[in-house]
Amino acid sequence: MFIDIKGFSKLCRTYDSLEIVEQLDYLIAAFDDIIDKHFIEKIKTIGDAYMCVGGLPMKNNSHQVNIILAALEIQNFLWEFNKPRILNQQHTWDCRIGIHTGEVIAGVVGKKKFAYDIWGDAVNVAARMEQAGVVNSINISSSTYELVKDYFDCIPRGFVEAKNIGQVEMYFVTGLKPEYSIDSAGVFPNEKFLDILRKM
Repeated sequence: MFIDIKGFSKLCRTYDSLEIVEQLDYLIAAFDDIIDKHFIEKIKTIGDAYMCVGGLPMKNNSHQVNIILAALEIQNFLWEFNKPRILNQQHTWDCRIGIHTGEVIAGVVGKKKFAYDIWGDAVNVAARMEQAGVVNSINISSSTYELVKDYFDCIPRGFVEAKNIGQVEMYFVTGLKPEYSIDSAGVFPNEKFLDILRKM
């Protein structure tokens, strides 16, 4: 999963840099807490971009579902964070989220500032899912869709041009199916769905 903050460079030019860094730190810390709940591994932040992965370093069979649950919760968190800012006519923090499922290579390389990282075509496709997405939406590839379509409501986008890749079939995730959610927005799973997760 890749998350990118909308208009971050413009925010840096427009507002006090200390204020922007403090707010970004608050948001990234919240993202960290959310993905931890869903057994997602944070890889790194690159400026205002956030990169994380499911199914690593410990393999599990529910990572494709966990990562979408995390994405929905991050969206919901930003919506709640922005509500008072909209009322006070302050700038809002909006993002694009892109998700793809595939094989990656993982490890630690180099001699200084060791960092666990991942590489491979799947990483590049996930980045393109974010870039080809729409602000405040979760954009997923067809490979992810096939794994989660029974649990989440999705809107087909057809084939969309992805930089250096070509035409890629994409979908927007709108939320959990009503029978699996405790809220009308489809963000939080009910006990029925949690039971399915536990059996994966």
